[in-house]
Amino acid sequence: MENKKDILSRSYIVYIMLCVFAIFILYKMFIIQFKEGEHWKAKAEELTTDLKTIDAVRGNIFDEHGNLLATSLPYYEIAVDINAPSIDKNLFESKIDSLGFCLANLFKDKSANTYTKILRKARNKGERYLVLKRNVSYKDLKKLKTFPIFKKGKRGGLVTLQTNKRERPFKMLAARSIGYVQYQKKDTLKVGLEGAYDSILKGISGQRLMQKIAGDVWRPINDENEVEPKDGSDLYTTIDINIQDVAENALLKTLIKNNASHGCAILMEVKTGKIKAIANLTRDGKDSTGSYSENLNYAIGYATEPGSTFKLASYLAVIDDYDLSLNEKIHVGNGEVTYYTKTIKDSHAPETAILTLQRAFEVSSNCAAAKTIMKYYSKNPQKYVDKINSFHLNKKLGLSILGEAAPLIKNPNNKNDWSGITLPQMSYGYETLITPLQILTLYNAIANNGKMIRPRFENEIKRNGVTVKTFSTEVISEQIVKPATVIKAKKMLEGVVENGSGKGLNITAFKVGGKTGTAQIANVGVKKVAGKTLYGGVGERKYQASFVGYFPADNPLYTCIVVINSPSNGIYYGGLVAGPVFKEIAEKVYSTSLDFIQPINNKKNILTYAPSSIKSNKVELEAIYKNFNLPTTKIYSESLTSSQIKTVKAYETIEGSNIESQLKKGIVPNLNGLTAKDALFLLENSGFNVTLFGMGSVKKQSLEVGKKFNKGDKITLILS
Repeated sequence: MENKKDILSRSYIVYIMLCVFAIFILYKMFIIQFKEGEHWKAKAEELTTDLKTIDAVRGNIFDEHGNLLATSLPYYEIAVDINAPSIDKNLFESKIDSLGFCLANLFKDKSANTYTKILRKARNKGERYLVLKRNVSYKDLKKLKTFPIFKKGKRGGLVTLQTNKRERPFKMLAARSIGYVQYQKKDTLKVGLEGAYDSILKGISGQRLMQKIAGDVWRPINDENEVEPKDGSDLYTTIDINIQDVAENALLKTLIKNNASHGCAILMEVKTGKIKAIANLTRDGKDSTGSYSENLNYAIGYATEPGSTFKLASYLAVIDDYDLSLNEKIHVGNGEVTYYTKTIKDSHAPETAILTLQRAFEVSSNCAAAKTIMKYYSKNPQKYVDKINSFHLNKKLGLSILGEAAPLIKNPNNKNDWSGITLPQMSYGYETLITPLQILTLYNAIANNGKMIRPRFENEIKRNGVTVKTFSTEVISEQIVKPATVIKAKKMLEGVVENGSGKGLNITAFKVGGKTGTAQIANVGVKKVAGKTLYGGVGERKYQASFVGYFPADNPLYTCIVVINSPSNGIYYGGLVAGPVFKEIAEKVYSTSLDFIQPINNKKNILTYAPSSIKSNKVELEAIYKNFNLPTTKIYSESLTSSQIKTVKAYETIEGSNIESQLKKGIVPNLNGLTAKDALFLLENSGFNVTLFGMGSVKKQSLEVGKKFNKGDKITLILS
């Protein structure tokens, strides 16, 4: 009996304790739910929701003519809330197979059955955010919105999250100069124009409220952004993508032909400093089978010993300081001269023991350059260095693009760098470090009659089509040397191409001024071996071939530099390796640019008749005149078959080619190319009833050329 009572007592105690514990739990639930509810709800939201940054659409980068160089394309993360309240059982069951089929047909990565199973599984598990595909294009997104269930929009459970991907439509062309931006945790890597104008291009970020649902997966809560991003501005560059294509291909062919390590080519507008093309190609891999790509910006970011292209600076200095004549005599002997332990040699034996300054420059005599500079500056090398520095070769150009290499012009006051052979070595481009663009800027100054212009890559910045900033020409120095020195320098540079080391360019359509350069490449960082120089032993040496100049020489419009590093097929002279690249670029720019062509029509003398033809094949001329719809009733030619090569003087005179004389005779003239104003004036004065369509100049006419007309006749003109 006592045992039973004892058991009951203990049971009551346990029961009471459980009741107290339950009451305590209910009390805490009440407190949390009603008294502290808002606090804990806020805490939960802090842990599961957040305002995420939404990047703005990055601004575009264009070339000078409005061609896209870099743009941001929208890509989307596609997800589905397959358990959205609006997707009831009937809708789901009736359309799920069709949706699976559409997804499989669009993405082509899974079967329709697989997609259907994935969607069914997500619905059964109650998932509210199922990622279907990432990096979906806008074109595919538009198709997705027409799929079963999804076409109901938000009510169809479709959830999209936009990201922007940077693309370069022209791929490799000017890729390094266009550049990129990589956002990293600690630091942002900025390269090229993308990096230089990152703050302008990237716009202002927006914000979107997101909910954390699992792991590190976040889903947008609302369809719209809480704060809309503001798109970036557009940058219009000075680059001409057509010229860039020419430069890149010409450089690539030469690199492959000469099995070279890397190279660069730059084309700059003389008066403005606009960079029209800048190509930088590096071999991928160490062997000759590697392809080439734009990985490093050698034109801007790498300073090297320029070699003989630096002789222009040396001769500018001595001519300007001492008013030397180009007939100044220099005794070069057998083409060798020794200073201390250094013997300076010419690459080829001199024509005569005595050369004029002009001829020494033309044949690129190292011996002559060293002797001339030593003769006038050996007692005061600081004067020479100061003069070189006055050409701004000791300073960076101050470009907008980051990563410009610092030049090196040694100073006599620094005894650690200066030795007895430094001055003669500097005279022909050694013991100095200069980038290709800095050398080009010096030559551009001579082409520009002594005015040194800062190179630039930018024309303007636009926002929503409206110009917000324009970039103008910046002058570094109004006159780097006396006008008389410029005249002498131009004569020397043009002599190089006409009679000297650049004669192999063989450009006949226009004159060129320029200078070849061949420099041995120092093995920096390699331990010097007894019996070998810093440049390696005979047969092991690597070279840098270059050519820099301007064209056309009588009225320079462009300067160009080409540098080829480590050509390894036995040919390494600048005129033979870099010269052909310069020639191809110059000839193609010359032949395709209107800047070199004298206008036929101007306000004082408007051409209203077809010009005489040049000598050419009869059949070809007939085809041309037919396509241009030109009357050809008189033909002066020999009796030739189309298979014969001999050219004839055809269509030298075209009967009735003058528009006004034809109208007076009652003949319908060829109005092709006339402005609407001129055509209207001529036709209405002759009694025509004229109808115009379009704007611009006449492209087509309704009445046939050469037919008789009467006053009051109707004629329709289609304008381009």
